[in-house]
Amino acid sequence: MPGKQPNLFAFNDVDALAPALRSYLITCQNAGLTRHEAFKVAVSGGSLPKTLAKALLADPKSAEDTIKFDKWEIFFADERAVPLDHEDSNYGLLKKELLDKIPAELGQPTIHPIDTQYLDDTQELADQYEKLLVNSFAKGDSVKLPIFDLLLLGSGPDGHTCSLFPGHPLLRETDAWVAPIEDSPKPPPRRITLTLPVVTHAVKVAFVATGGGKKEIMKEIFEQGNGLPCALVNEATGERCSWFVDNAAVEGVSFPRRGFL
Repeated sequence: MPGKQPNLFAFNDVDALAPALRSYLITCQNAGLTRHEAFKVAVSGGSLPKTLAKALLADPKSAEDTIKFDKWEIFFADERAVPLDHEDSNYGLLKKELLDKIPAELGQPTIHPIDTQYLDDTQELADQYEKLLVNSFAKGDSVKLPIFDLLLLGSGPDGHTCSLFPGHPLLRETDAWVAPIEDSPKPPPRRITLTLPVVTHAVKVAFVATGGGKKEIMKEIFEQGNGLPCALVNEATGERCSWFVDNAAVEGVSFPRRGFL
């Protein structure tokens, strides 16, 4: 692994995890604002938006404990080729769990959903989302990869993250920033996703994984790796990667936990 190993932070439950995640998010936010007066973050779906809401909508405990939503630019680490109000939409899920609940006085983030006029052509859908990233990250310059301030990801029970699945040819994609997938082993089959080089190029990567149903795959990710997408991210990002988990998700996993300061 480059440098050091990923940080594994384990908590008794989600209620204990959320304040630590909030603190981490504020640190990443402030670093992003120092770099370029914006906080560019990509999020995935699953159970992540609900945990994010618990962390981000909590009452601040001090002047420093401030979420500056009006400085946030939220992109999607992956998205399903469905309308934005569809039950499978990651945008729709984030809107329901978090965005609709942000009090007006806290400011509103800038959201970058997919362009739904291209739902019938996943390649074009991916190309258009990549153009959006180019406009945001390149601004006329030639850059090899976009550098997100933070990627907020989950882990599937098979070790997938974003819409990057174990053993899928898409794991070998090195040119595209955003790629289509037509044969996702998890429904719905048609999606777009950030590619592995984009994910591993981020300043910081944070995974949130909770529940006893995750412990077998967590054991495999942290003990064997086996080329699982989550393990590939760990290996490529090292200490830039942090895992926020509950104890149930890492029961029996032999990997050193770190105390969260």
